Amino acid sequence: MKVLVIGGGAREHALCRSLSLDPDVTSLHCAPGNAGIADVAELHPVDVLDGAAVAALAVNLGADFVVVGPEAPLVAGVADAVRARGIDCFGPSGDAAQLEGSKAFAKDVMAAAGVPTARSYVCATAEEIDRALDAFGAPYVVKDDGLAAGKGVVVTDDATAAREHALACVAAPSGRVVIEEYLDGPEVSLFAVTDGHTVVPLQPAQDFKRALDGDEGPNTGGMGAYSPLPWADPKLVDEVERTVLQPTVDEMRRRGTPFAGLLYAGLAITSRGVRVIEFNARFGDPETQVVLARLRSPLAGLLRAAATGQLAAYPALRWSDDAAVTVVVASHNYPGTPRTGDPITGLAEATSDSAYVLHAGTRLDEAGRVVSAGGRVLSVTATGTDLAAARTAAYAALAAIRLDGAHHRSDIAATAAGRSAG
Repeated sequence: MKVLVIGGGAREHALCRSLSLDPDVTSLHCAPGNAGIADVAELHPVDVLDGAAVAALAVNLGADFVVVGPEAPLVAGVADAVRARGIDCFGPSGDAAQLEGSKAFAKDVMAAAGVPTARSYVCATAEEIDRALDAFGAPYVVKDDGLAAGKGVVVTDDATAAREHALACVAAPSGRVVIEEYLDGPEVSLFAVTDGHTVVPLQPAQDFKRALDGDEGPNTGGMGAYSPLPWADPKLVDEVERTVLQPTVDEMRRRGTPFAGLLYAGLAITSRGVRVIEFNARFGDPETQVVLARLRSPLAGLLRAAATGQLAAYPALRWSDDAAVTVVVASHNYPGTPRTGDPITGLAEATSDSAYVLHAGTRLDEAGRVVSAGGRVLSVTATGTDLAAARTAAYAALAAIRLDGAHHRSDIAATAAGRSAG
């Protein structure tokens, strides 16, 4: 099949890499892509938020199947525009993508479906904000109602900072902010592929949101991830499928807005049990990098089965026993305003039998050099017999890369690797 992937980050590079290894994929295209994706797919310029333009590109390429990677195009209804032209598309409708597009909408769905989550208030005025902050106390959890590229959540003990962020959210186009109780315990990302009826969970992963070692510094889009989770209950995936994923998919269908695509549950394993922190309507970045590194089933067949309502008949997924670790290389000043245009060297030297580099914010300059073009620049991904081996391979690969002013966390999967070795 001829496949078109929409997006240009490390998540899309991971998707393209896996699709390029699928024998059923005869031709692979990506729009707009990046310097690394160009090695496995033909790139095309497109405004990813313009559904008509994306659909026209798919028609012009003769694409059999389109995979929409990022959240903003999904919320904008790009998948609907593609399907309207008669082309199979992996990604929820614009209406269904409101599970990620609006925190308030997601809370309403969870309440109706009986899904365990944090208690919360949806606020639209300063008075409501003050009441909610007083009701929960510190640590304060304040979430922008709309999309914020992973950086719209503030967790702080500082009441003034919490109130300022909440007021800024209310001043934004959505006019709403979600304030909720703090959830203790480790966090888990669990993806599920669904056709609106059947739910097929993938392997869980954990990501690292804070910019600095020891979970210090500001929130980011994600600085690294690992899978599997040696510390997690072996029954976790089954429990989340039963109490979170299937009830949510059933409730979305009951509302007349069936969710078909990738349902991503961000979870907290609290002292009172599993709680949903948030839903996303697409593959997470950087968790996709480690989850797909372990998936052995052909990716194109799985995603197309979801897009065409055939998941119930799809064979059980096959997984590698290996562990995977990804470490994000970020540009100078990220997650603030990043510096771009710096040359990147050592990419070939970083690649080995156990490690490879997925591009995020990169492009080719006029001289044909790979240069930085965003905040998160690369995802260095490695596999190994256990987390310690995968971690060693990832950091060895990263050591070969040179990017002026870049920074990365040095503790990705360190604690979990120690547990698995013990």
